[in-house]
Amino acid sequence: MNRRPFPWSGFALALIGSLALMISGLDVVMALAVLLLWTGSLWLVATPPPAPERRSSNGSFSRDSMRDLFEHSEAPVVITDRDRVIIANHAARGLLGTHIIGQDVRMALRQPEAVRLIEQGGDGGAIIRGIARRNDIWRINRKSLDDNLSVIEFVNKTAEADIARAHTDFVANASHELRTPLAAIIGYVETLREDPTSLDSSMAERFLGTIHREARRLQDLVSDLMSLSRIEAEKHDLPVQSVDLVALVERAARDAAGNERQDMLDIESAGSFTVRGDPQQLEQLVRNLVDNGFKYGATGKPITIRLIPRGKSRVRLTVSDRGEGIPPEHLPHLTRRFYRTDPGRSRASGGTGLGLAIVKHIVERHRGRLDIESTVGEGTRVIVTLPLEEAVPAEQTDD
Repeated sequence: MNRRPFPWSGFALALIGSLALMISGLDVVMALAVLLLWTGSLWLVATPPPAPERRSSNGSFSRDSMRDLFEHSEAPVVITDRDRVIIANHAARGLLGTHIIGQDVRMALRQPEAVRLIEQGGDGGAIIRGIARRNDIWRINRKSLDDNLSVIEFVNKTAEADIARAHTDFVANASHELRTPLAAIIGYVETLREDPTSLDSSMAERFLGTIHREARRLQDLVSDLMSLSRIEAEKHDLPVQSVDLVALVERAARDAAGNERQDMLDIESAGSFTVRGDPQQLEQLVRNLVDNGFKYGATGKPITIRLIPRGKSRVRLTVSDRGEGIPPEHLPHLTRRFYRTDPGRSRASGGTGLGLAIVKHIVERHRGRLDIESTVGEGTRVIVTLPLEEAVPAEQTDD
C-alpha cells in the first residue's frame, strides 16, 4: 500500500505542546494522552484510504466488467486466464464458435503462428491465415494484463490484402493491354523505316492501316482507363441533376450506332422517365451497352432497347442483341476489368475489356442495379434498373 511520508514536523510540534502543558502544571498522564491523540491524528493523515478492490473474492465482478467492456466491440476479443478462454465477446464467438469458452486458446486457434505467440508469453502480434475461411488473413495482438490474464484481439486484414491484390492485378493487366498495341505500332514503324523504298504502295498502306488501328485502340484504352478512374473517384457523390432518360437513351444510342447503323436500332419507351443522374456518365453507359450489342450481336440483326417502369419508383433499361450468347460460367465475371469471354474476337473488334466494368460503376454511383442475362445461341440482354427522381434508392426498395 502506498503511504504518504509521516509528518515529523507535526509530531515535533505535538511533543513541544505536550511538554509545555506539563510545565504549565497539567497532569503528566493528561499531557501524554494529548500527545497520543495528536500523534494518532497525524498517523491517519499520513495513511491514505484503501483503494477499492479490482475484483471480489471470487473474481466475478472483474470478469463481468471486462465482459461488458468488450462485448460490443466490432473486433473479436478474447480474455484468457493462464491461456484458458474465460471471456469471448460477440464477434469472437461468431468467429471461433461459442464452444471456445473454457478451452485452451491454443486449441481454439490451432494455428502454429498463434500457438507460438501464446507460448512465448508477454506482448506481441502475429499474422495468421484461415481462421474462418481458407483465404482469411488476421492479425492477432496479445496484451498481458498481469501474470495470468491476457487480452487477445483479432484484426481482419483480408480486405486490405484483397485490395492490394486487385491493384496489383489491375496494374499487370493494364500494362499488358497497353504494351500490346504499342508493340504492334513500334514493329510496323520500324519495318517502314528500314527500307521504305522496298515496300509497294499497297503494302505500305496496309502497314499504315495497322498502325492507325492500333493507335486508335491505344487511345480508346487510355480513354476508358481515365473514365473508370474518374467514375470510381466520384462513386460516393450522389448525382443531383434531373435527366430526361428517354431523350438521353435515344441520343446516346444513335451516337453509338453511327449513321450507317441507325436503322438497326429498335428503341421503345413505355412512358416518360426522369432520373437524378450524371448525363455524361449515363450517356457513356448507353453507348457502351449499344456498342457491345453491335460488336457481339449477329451481323444484320437489330439491337433492341426498351424503357419500362419497374414498380412506382424505378425504371428498367434493357439492351438486347441476337448474337451467339454467353456461356453461363462467364456471366459472374463479365464486369471484371479486362475480362473477355473471347479475347481474340474482343481485340479484333476494338474492345478494351473495360466497357462493362465502367457500366457497373456508373450504375453503382446512381444507386441502381445491373443484371446480365444470356442464352447460348439466342443472344444477351443487359438490364439496368435506376431509381426515378424523388424515389427511394433501388437498394432500399423491394422488388
